[in-house]
Amino acid sequence: MSRKATCLDNAVAENFFGLLKTELFYLEKFDSIDQLEKAIVDYIDYYNNRRIKLKLNGLSPVQYRIQTVGAA
Repeated sequence: MSRKATCLDNAVAENFFGLLKTELFYLEKFDSIDQLEKAIVDYIDYYNNRRIKLKLNGLSPVQYRIQTVGAA
């Protein structure tokens, strides 16, 4: 179990939510909760399926996972 307010225990989650705030939340103004919810769903889809990561050899996380599982 992780300790409260210890970012090293939650490094992956802290990184994701930091990126979500920086790349989405701080850049737009949302008029309703529905708009915000749709934007978050769209961002998660982008983050997992289209966002290229150099650490993953230029692949998105989903593409990398498929390639890794296919090679096993």
